[in-house]
Amino acid sequence: MLLKQNKYEDSYNYLKKLDGLEENHKSYATQYLYVLINSGNFNQAVNFAKKMEKEGKGSFESDIVIGLFNLKNLKFEISNKYFLKAMQRYSRTVLDNYVAHSLYNWSNLSSKEFEMAVDDLKGIDNRFESLKSIQNAFLHCYFNSEKTKIVFEKLISNKQTDFSRYNYFFAKYFDNLGENALAKAITENSLKKYPRNLLLNQIKFDLESKKNNFDFNCKKKNHVVAEILYITANALSSQSAFTSSNFYLNLSKYLNKNFHAFDTLLAENFYKTEDFSNAKKIYQRLKKNGEAFEWYSNKQISRILILQGERDKGVSLLNDAYKNLYSKGIYQTFDYAEFLKNNERFSESIKYYTKILDVIDKDHQLYSEVTDGRGVSFERIGEWDRAEKDLLASLEVSPNQAYVINYLAYSWIEKGLKIEKSLSMLEKANKLKSNDPYIIDSLGWALFKLKRYEESKKYLQLAVRLMPSDPIVNDHYGDVLWKNGNEIQARYYWNYVLSLEKAEKDLKEKIEQKLIKGL
Repeated sequence: MLLKQNKYEDSYNYLKKLDGLEENHKSYATQYLYVLINSGNFNQAVNFAKKMEKEGKGSFESDIVIGLFNLKNLKFEISNKYFLKAMQRYSRTVLDNYVAHSLYNWSNLSSKEFEMAVDDLKGIDNRFESLKSIQNAFLHCYFNSEKTKIVFEKLISNKQTDFSRYNYFFAKYFDNLGENALAKAITENSLKKYPRNLLLNQIKFDLESKKNNFDFNCKKKNHVVAEILYITANALSSQSAFTSSNFYLNLSKYLNKNFHAFDTLLAENFYKTEDFSNAKKIYQRLKKNGEAFEWYSNKQISRILILQGERDKGVSLLNDAYKNLYSKGIYQTFDYAEFLKNNERFSESIKYYTKILDVIDKDHQLYSEVTDGRGVSFERIGEWDRAEKDLLASLEVSPNQAYVINYLAYSWIEKGLKIEKSLSMLEKANKLKSNDPYIIDSLGWALFKLKRYEESKKYLQLAVRLMPSDPIVNDHYGDVLWKNGNEIQARYYWNYVLSLEKAEKDLKEKIEQKLIKGL
């Protein structure tokens, strides 16, 4: 239980008392290895894995742990042996097979020529074509192939898969060769496409200041293998297998302790499991690794503080972080404006949105987001004419933004304006984002305002099913029930809204009147 809650030290204190249990309880050995690796006791994990092997109780995880220990210590013949054993074990998942096969290939490179190594890569399961493409780029890099640049360019230009992360490794390849100007050119060009990419923003600062906040060299096997394990951890995290994800992440960190970017996923895993204490500790460490990571970490810590009920502290932290930024680019300013808007500092957010609009034109990729954000802020402080102008400007540039359509249309409906047009817009939004409860509620409400009560009921009933504890949705559903002659049921839903903590005071006052007078 403690292991699944990411309380690795506490879990370790219990599991270490059960020495010998692995003899007749196989899952104990696996769980104990997870605990040892995730709590940072790598040497102890190696000793336990060796003990398992000696007792004839070896497993996939024990083979991987012993293999990586020997890989890091450059004992490739021994690591080959263990990765081969892991490959030959019964695979519980295709991901296990991918990991074992990849690690064996990279460990075995010392005895292979380039062409043979590329051929070995073809032996990995075809379901991992994207991951094989990444390894192919690293192989060219490792052997310093004359095609390295072409292979990386082909990888990062792939339109089917997001390989934006590998722009960083492309730039780093040339940085390690001492070709600083080319590394800078690749970084600048990549940032035009991916301006919010954390690694790219950090390497930009590092190249300019001639620092090396993150150590990665594709000529070091342990660095490449660490990235392969990170990819595995990322895949497991997306499946909510956080304990396994952290296992592979901590193995990545063991192999390349100075590539601190691995910690971003570790912190995210803790965040997703609501272990905010560990997440904050990691973000505090990440702050020390350059300005891009400092800004990113401060945003994450602020978000956690707000979730923990310390809104003022969270807002104050990001206020100070923004003021202390050496370089306040438009993306940092946009992040800050969004943060202020999302924390109901609407007037302040408008100031920063306006700063951005003063320096970008309609062709800029941020334009629709900035006008949307400023429009929402204007609406929230009661300046509707300016809000409407911004929301329309956002849709003019990017007409298929379902949530902007919803916001504008719902605002018109509430003001008794353009209801027929709003209905048409909401039907479009509903096609763009099917089963979104907010859009479905707005669509039902437009039909209600047009006195099409039977049709309205169908949509509002669905919205209630999708958002059963939302006060406004329940209030709307109560209204349409009343209009359809279901007065007892309507009162039930209105009474339910009164019991919801999220219901605002003015809504409760209106409902109290409806309970007395009806509609």
